[in-house]
Amino acid sequence: MKKYTFLVFHRDYEPFLQQLRDLGVVHITQKAAGLMENDENLQAALQHEDELRKLIAQGAPDQLLQERANIQQSIADAQTAAQQASVWGDFDSERIQALNQAGYTLRFFVCPQSAFKDEWGIAVNNAEGKTYFVNVNNENNEDYADYATELPQPEKSAAQWQQEAEHLNGLLVAANARIEAWQLANLEDLKRQLVEARQHIDWQRVNLSTDKLAEGALCLFEGFCPIDKEPELNAMLKDAQVYYEETDPAKEDATPIKLHNNWFIKLFEPLTGMYGWPNYNEFDPTPILGPFFLLFFAMCIGDCGYGILLTIIGLLIYKGKLKIEMFDGLGGIIMALGVGSTIVGYLMGTFFGVNLFQADWEWFPQGAKAIMLNNLGEGTTGKIGEYDVMMVLAILIGVVHLILAMTIKAISYTKRDGFKATVSTWGWLLLIVGGIATAIVSMLFSLPTDVTKWTLIGIGAVSALGIFVFNTPGRNPLINIGAGLWDTYGMTTGLLGDVLSYIRLYALGLAGGMLGAAFNQLGTQVLGENPNVGTWIGFILIVTFGHVLNLLMACLGAFVHPLRLSFVEYFKNAGYEGSGKLYQPFKK
Repeated sequence: MKKYTFLVFHRDYEPFLQQLRDLGVVHITQKAAGLMENDENLQAALQHEDELRKLIAQGAPDQLLQERANIQQSIADAQTAAQQASVWGDFDSERIQALNQAGYTLRFFVCPQSAFKDEWGIAVNNAEGKTYFVNVNNENNEDYADYATELPQPEKSAAQWQQEAEHLNGLLVAANARIEAWQLANLEDLKRQLVEARQHIDWQRVNLSTDKLAEGALCLFEGFCPIDKEPELNAMLKDAQVYYEETDPAKEDATPIKLHNNWFIKLFEPLTGMYGWPNYNEFDPTPILGPFFLLFFAMCIGDCGYGILLTIIGLLIYKGKLKIEMFDGLGGIIMALGVGSTIVGYLMGTFFGVNLFQADWEWFPQGAKAIMLNNLGEGTTGKIGEYDVMMVLAILIGVVHLILAMTIKAISYTKRDGFKATVSTWGWLLLIVGGIATAIVSMLFSLPTDVTKWTLIGIGAVSALGIFVFNTPGRNPLINIGAGLWDTYGMTTGLLGDVLSYIRLYALGLAGGMLGAAFNQLGTQVLGENPNVGTWIGFILIVTFGHVLNLLMACLGAFVHPLRLSFVEYFKNAGYEGSGKLYQPFKK
């Protein structure tokens, strides 16, 4: 980015802003939010924009929507009343009212079918183990309070309520037609008004961010332009009647950022935005966050069948064949997560809860099981020592993830503050990475014990100097040692907890697989040894419902927990702040 400071004569101010907006490459620096909040004109414009957005989202004014909602509620009430009146059979409500006026009081009761006595009244219906009966003037004066419950006298018969519901359905069709007519007449104009309102708000914000100097004769404001857009801006400024300065952004400037990622990493930029965009002097975390989130998600799903379903759903959303408002624009990332889940799920050997490694299917080639993780470990048991391969793998991935975070932190802090201010960070990185690397090399190449010992001692000594002695150059060494001891306590306990957090990847994948297998087993039990049409229907219903439920729960866990590992464990150890602003040029 390049920082531009513009000084414009007041008569040329608005024409110059129009030129900048037409070019659309300059991000105008806005002043503090407090100034914006206190401006009545801007707040009125924001309120008008909200009203337009709400009206477009609703698709109709409140009056028309309320009218439709009232009709829908009346239809629901009529259908409920029809169901309640159906137990009394077909009757004429006007005849009942005439009997009441003639002095015959009809009382309606329900009681358990086994307790009913003929002298209590006229039995009208028996349903679901209950008897519905009518008593006229309580002529037997029988006290059946302990057995029967009195019900309200039905206003209409079930047939009459159904007729009313049909009439209301006609009114609902008319209400929907009025809403559709309103949309055809107004929606496009409202969208145009929303665009104009948005441009008006942007213009007002730029005006509020401009300093008026020399009693309003001069206008001063700042902006930022990407380096690749400089030639366009400078060509426009060459002919403009304006004074400007072009400088490199200073550390204290609120410089916006513009991400430069390939098509695959761009899919995961919304995840970075959920936490916060990087500062101008920070690394963009998306190239690391994206692939690791994909891997974590796939491990939590842990089933290649579910991965295939997610891929298909993502493709349908991407192609516009499946409309789900909350997933609008996310078809690409859902496809990527589905493909990753398919690959990782196959490596884990699970397909809709079925253990592929143990499955004895003639059509499934045995050679396809060779790359499954169940085929690793001691004696191809899927275990390393007493632990599952996936559990060990989850911890190893966590160690790599955290080491990568610490490396990025050391590099970015050194770039920002210099090496002297980050000696302690490098010391911890050397100690952890050097210790792990030495242990791995020693085991793989059978290094002599003395070589391993003195290598670890050398790494420890150099690291200790950075952690305890030179962590803050120029400060009292005793204070540095005390700070180093406190830092050691925090790092030791914090890193151990962070590494153990990655076991959740193994636990979620295992839980999903076990639950899927449980639904398969339950469905198989219903199917039985001699299946028929009924048992097949039961099997299909149980398995379908079970796997849909399991997939929904798995997706929820596979979204939340990888986000936690990224936003907490990774960002904390990477020193990521995420308080930057995204580049948003002033344009039409």
